[in-house]
Amino acid sequence: MTISGFIKDRIIGTVIRVVALAIVIIFLAAFKVAGQAILAVAIVCVLACAAFEMWEYNRRKRFYDRLKKSLAELDRKYLITEMLENPGFMDGDMLVETLAECDKSMAENVAEYRRQNREFREYIELWVHEAKLPLASMRLMCHQSPEIENKMAVQLGRIDDYIENVLYYARSENAERDYVIKETSLKKTFGSVAVKNREALQMIGAGLETNGLEISVLTDGKWLEFIIGQLMANSIKYRSEERPLAINVYAEESDKQATLRFRDNGIGIPATDLPYVFEKSFTGANGRKDSKSTGMGLYIVKNLCERLGHGITIASGPGEYTEVTLTFSKNDFYNPQ
Repeated sequence: MTISGFIKDRIIGTVIRVVALAIVIIFLAAFKVAGQAILAVAIVCVLACAAFEMWEYNRRKRFYDRLKKSLAELDRKYLITEMLENPGFMDGDMLVETLAECDKSMAENVAEYRRQNREFREYIELWVHEAKLPLASMRLMCHQSPEIENKMAVQLGRIDDYIENVLYYARSENAERDYVIKETSLKKTFGSVAVKNREALQMIGAGLETNGLEISVLTDGKWLEFIIGQLMANSIKYRSEERPLAINVYAEESDKQATLRFRDNGIGIPATDLPYVFEKSFTGANGRKDSKSTGMGLYIVKNLCERLGHGITIASGPGEYTEVTLTFSKNDFYNPQ
C-alpha cells in the first residue's frame, strides 16, 4: 500500500473537509471573530485531520503489508485466512470475513469432489475385480479347447491389459497409499512380465534377450511389473512388419543408481512426436495408424515413475528402434538385514 494510492483513495473526503473548513472560516469572519482565533481554529482542524489520516494510513498499511507478505510466503494461497489477524477497521473486517466464507465454501466443494472421486475409484476397482472373474473362466475354457487356445489367449491377454490400465490409472493419482518400497529383483519382475505375455510373443515369433538383470532395486514390485508390462505391450503393438520383433532388456548398476534399459527393434517414434509421448491421451502418428491406441499407457507409466521417485526417458530412431530407460536411485539409509 503506497501513500500516493492512499491519498488518491481519500481525495473526495479531503476535498469535503477543505470545503467545510472554508465555510466555517467564512461564518467566523462574518460574525466578526478575531483573525487570530480564526487562524487558530483552522490550524487545529488541519492538524487534527492530518493526524487522523496518518493514523488511518499506518494501520491500513500494516494490515495490507502483512497480507501481501503472508500471501507471497504461502505455497497454498487458500490458507491465507489462517494467517490474518483482526485488522481493526470496518472494510478490513469485511475483507477477512469474505475471504473466510470463500475459503469455507471452497473447502466444502473440495471435500465433495474428493468424496466423489474416492467413490468413483472404489467403483472402478470393484468393476475391475468383477471383470477379471469371467476372464479367468474364459482362460480356463481356452485350455479345454487347444485349437483356439493361442489366439483366444492373446485376445484375453489384451483385454486383461486394458482392464489393468483402467485400474492403475484410477489408482495412480493416489499411488502413494498403495505401494511399498523395498528391494525388488529385476530378473524376477521381468520374468513375471515375460510369462504373462508368453502367448503373444510366441505367436509373432518375438525374441527376448536379457543381460545384467540379477541386480535388485528399491521400488514397488507390483508397480514396476505394470510399468515393464506396458513397455512390452507397446513393443508388441508397434512392431515392424519387415522383421521379427527383438526385445533387449539390460541393466547397469553404479554407486548412486541402477539403470534398466528396455529396447526393441520396432517401427520407432517420429522425432516430432518424441517430446509428447508421455502426455495424456497423446497417440501421435503411430497411434493414428492403430485405432486401438489410447495414448494412456506411457502417461500412466510416467505418472507412476514420478510418484515412485524413478527417472524415465525415451529415445527412438524412426524405423529402427525405441529405447526406454528407467533410473532407480539408491538409498544409503536402506540397509536390509
